[in-house]
Amino acid sequence: MTQRLAGHALVEALIAQGVDTVFGVPGESYLAVLDGFHEHRDRIRFIACRQEGGAAFMAEAQGKLTGRPGICFVTRGPGATNASIGVHTAFQDSTPMILFVGQVASDQRDREAFQELDYRQMFGPGTLGMAKWVGEVHSADRLPEYVARAFHTAMQGRPGPVVLVLPEDMLTAPTVAPVLPRVEPATAWPAPGALRDLRTMLLAAQRPLLIVGGSGWSAESAEALRRFAEAWQLPVGCAFRFQDLFPNAHPLYAGDVGIGINPALAQRVRDADLVIAVGARLGEMTTSGYTLLAPPRPAQKLVHIHAGPEELGRVYAADLLLQASMAHAGKALETIAAPPAVPWAAWTAAAHADYEANLVAPAVEPLDLAAVVKTIEAIVPTDTIYTNGAGNFSGWLHRYHRHASIAQAGRTQLAPTSGAMGYGLPAAVAASILLPDRTVVNIAGDGDFLMTGQELATATGHGAGRGKGRLVSLVVDNGSYGTIRMHQEREFPGRVSGSDLYNPDFAALARAYGWRGERIDSTAQFEPAFREAMATPQPTLLHLKLDVDVLTTRGTLGGIRAAALARVKKS
Repeated sequence: MTQRLAGHALVEALIAQGVDTVFGVPGESYLAVLDGFHEHRDRIRFIACRQEGGAAFMAEAQGKLTGRPGICFVTRGPGATNASIGVHTAFQDSTPMILFVGQVASDQRDREAFQELDYRQMFGPGTLGMAKWVGEVHSADRLPEYVARAFHTAMQGRPGPVVLVLPEDMLTAPTVAPVLPRVEPATAWPAPGALRDLRTMLLAAQRPLLIVGGSGWSAESAEALRRFAEAWQLPVGCAFRFQDLFPNAHPLYAGDVGIGINPALAQRVRDADLVIAVGARLGEMTTSGYTLLAPPRPAQKLVHIHAGPEELGRVYAADLLLQASMAHAGKALETIAAPPAVPWAAWTAAAHADYEANLVAPAVEPLDLAAVVKTIEAIVPTDTIYTNGAGNFSGWLHRYHRHASIAQAGRTQLAPTSGAMGYGLPAAVAASILLPDRTVVNIAGDGDFLMTGQELATATGHGAGRGKGRLVSLVVDNGSYGTIRMHQEREFPGRVSGSDLYNPDFAALARAYGWRGERIDSTAQFEPAFREAMATPQPTLLHLKLDVDVLTTRGTLGGIRAAALARVKKS
């Protein structure tokens, strides 16, 4: 190989891994890498973001969309701490991602030099850390080795984030290190004997339920899972914020098993005599605080299929544990021969009927978010990507939108299972930049949006929403941190503190960033405004004013307060 700066060799290594877009905020600690991006600007682009948290969210969304590590570059100290929210999201969401962090020069280490941090301590790899592995490259000649290991670690087993630390002087050192070939993850297929055991358990069941979730799915595996469910006529629920793994319009679909779960579905999980969890970690949100499935030994028979061996048996002592990569899980399950008929056909039909009934909502005036979500679905293409951050506003999207499966349309749901506020807008910007022919709709709350709202500038600067697809952001403004207000009213009714918000004119703010902006006060205003957004080759922000009393899809602030006051009075 020709001698070149290590920073240039790093860029060449990324290109060899198929990376054509990286996100980040520039810093003086990795100037040699930035120069490498300039050198290879015809093959790879650096998307300069406005804050490292937004950049890390964009890289996390990239990992979700591509199945390969999303790439983020930040500088040392404050750059890394700002980016940590995206790393934590990638860890909890099992998303492959690599965060490259510039570091102080080697001869300045351990002196608390300018912006110096110990990233191994900070990102703490482990089951409750933020990264799967934290490495620091001290030799320019070993840089390709570290990059290859980072890609392997991020994708293998349970996918997740890796942090690679780059001392400034290492990046400016010359090297003749070779460019290593593209990394493909090692994958696992479940043991044949375990599949036979699963068949025996299915044949003995009367009320089975399939819960699908997690990352690493291929379109082929998701389609094979659908065929498995059809062969056995299994009701299918999707784990928290993995609703695009099974077609929501399918007659076997039972709904999303997450926050704001349909009470009928929650009861169905409790009543099941066999739960087959495929890919889902069975964390707090999917199990309603570990109550639908009680640890350590659930009342239901439990089959847990997961890519990470460390996840199997960590919380639940399941009746059957199977390690399998999600790229193979559906295909493996499809090989299990089904009988001519099953005894739970009525159970499955009732599960889907409960889901359909949950789509019906009473009208809310003057602005009905259920009608908003249904209007969007009726207008946009099937492969539209929906993004959101954290907050009660997301409940309307999760409850009323029907996702296509990744086998039908690719990934259509980008949302943080970590509950990170500020995720939705950067994820939408990244999706629009990476997939300009697909429409992207972000739904954000007012508190959620202003965590990363400055990334409107990133969208404008890099032409997001100006391809064949459209980019639209809805900001639901109720002047409150609504989720916190909800919990306040439940625990301390009428005693509001710290959850009221002062908000700008979001439509005017959007226009200042080069977007179209429009305020919506009523349901009747929404459809024409949204149709105009879909007809305009310019990103659009729609500012939806909502009364603070409209708190969730299932209750009002006033109702929650009244119930809490009655409980206090009774006690």
